[in-house]
Amino acid sequence: RETFSDAAVYQDFREMFAEEGGNIDAVTIGTPDHSHFAIAMLAMSMGKHVYMEKPLAQTFRQLSLLMEARERFNVVTQMGNQGHGGGQFMQFKTWTEAGIIRDVTRIDAFLVNPPHWHDGWESGQLPEEEPVPDTLDWELWHADKPETQPFSWRFHPEYWRNWHYFGNGLFGDWGAHIIDTAHRFLELGLPAEVALESPEEPTEYIFPQASRLRLEFPERNGRPPLTLTWSDGPGEQYGPELPPDSGITDLHSAGKIIYGGDDLVFYGGSHGSQLEIFPAERRAEIAGDLPEFGSTSGHHENFLRACKGEEETRSHFGVAGALTQVFTLGVIAQRLGGTLTFDPETQRFPDNDEANALLDGPEPREGWEEFYNLV
Repeated sequence: RETFSDAAVYQDFREMFAEEGGNIDAVTIGTPDHSHFAIAMLAMSMGKHVYMEKPLAQTFRQLSLLMEARERFNVVTQMGNQGHGGGQFMQFKTWTEAGIIRDVTRIDAFLVNPPHWHDGWESGQLPEEEPVPDTLDWELWHADKPETQPFSWRFHPEYWRNWHYFGNGLFGDWGAHIIDTAHRFLELGLPAEVALESPEEPTEYIFPQASRLRLEFPERNGRPPLTLTWSDGPGEQYGPELPPDSGITDLHSAGKIIYGGDDLVFYGGSHGSQLEIFPAERRAEIAGDLPEFGSTSGHHENFLRACKGEEETRSHFGVAGALTQVFTLGVIAQRLGGTLTFDPETQRFPDNDEANALLDGPEPREGWEEFYNLV
């Protein structure tokens, strides 16, 4: 505010759009997960281009509506998973098209020692209420949530993602940086089964301190069935097992191990970090056959160019929404535990009312229904 002292400042996005709508071409949305949806829907309905941070929204239903709104209102959209505009994007795309990455049956994705994560907080209750800061409209901060929770520093400003009520956990947060290229170029779509195989039991309010998810993706377009595991927790013991005889000796803090055909293992970190082929002997054998891959305009420039009609965004809501729906299914498994069967065609959990209720999310509070009725 000090640097741009002439800029108009609003606390309520609805007032901002009402008064400044004619002066706005595009918006960026960096609020917590639970409040993304309403802001983006209003912006798109007004013809504004939208750059929105990950994960796009908190529920499967909201994501379906965001994808529909992108098509209906014909606006440029981009999710803020910057690696989808970096080197790994072009590498994965090129190597998949060339058949280097093929016949993938297993991916181990992981995040160890996660930042901004709770440290064994009491999981069976909400935090104690504290005074609301004078600068904060706490009810507005809840957006369309049906109930206003007592204020606590354990909700805001930094740790809201730890709680079921406000966030999508580590899978929703970091999965967008780790499995995005695999989801896109291996055409994963939606899983047919998702399971919590965690050292910790689900709790009512807060995500596990550590967890392991397993997602089973069926055969699609001639690609074999694929098992994706997601591991997160405070320490390398919560990461995946390193493949034997691969030559991989250390574990990134965040990344993935991809098991492909011809006994090739691809290992890489998060965001745009490029994949490396293991074992070293096989890497040397095929080095001459690896196709070169170019660069991109960069994630943020890609959005700006798309707004000017010069490019198409690489992580538009059609791509990012489908990816984020995978995260919401994992979150439901983290909340309910056990193994859940999901039907990718009907996009429902057969005979599981509790899981389907989480797919849809709660009904919005009075006065916020309009954002669900814009498409």
